Amino acid sequence: MAFRSEHLAVNRHDVGALDSGVPELDIWLREQAAGAVARRVARTFVWVESQRVEQVLGYYSLAGHRLVRSTLPTSVGHGSPSEIPAVLLARLALDVRLHGTGMGGVLLADALRRIVIATSTVAARFVVVDARDELAAGFYEHYGFRRIPASLRLVQKVSDIAAVMPSK
Repeated sequence: MAFRSEHLAVNRHDVGALDSGVPELDIWLREQAAGAVARRVARTFVWVESQRVEQVLGYYSLAGHRLVRSTLPTSVGHGSPSEIPAVLLARLALDVRLHGTGMGGVLLADALRRIVIATSTVAARFVVVDARDELAAGFYEHYGFRRIPASLRLVQKVSDIAAVMPSK
């Protein structure tokens, strides 16, 4: 199966078919994603099979964000201004049929690649994730995100992501 990500188009993408196993993520895609895009508060990208554009098998949403240096461990925030531009990976969901296949990491890499490209135009130092639970936090830690102590917030420097991203 080959996948590609594209901007959410509610008139073209079947968002009702996605079952991520996390109802609130599925409901947000069906009921709120289009409004967030229209209000320019988040951009949602859906993951579709190359041959079947309409069926959504995963998605992620990105938004501009800022971190306050004083809320970060010194090792993370060192050298940054008091307010640090960031990109929030607001949501990431994959259909249950693809769980356990490694495709969650591929979907995350797609989101991170898009962020690296965007930050060549609009600066951001970090990617921020607010994990929904310990399992999700472990997923992001596996891919190099660092947890902010006593929270489910994780960060990774955009420069670190860019350094390991294969060039196209």
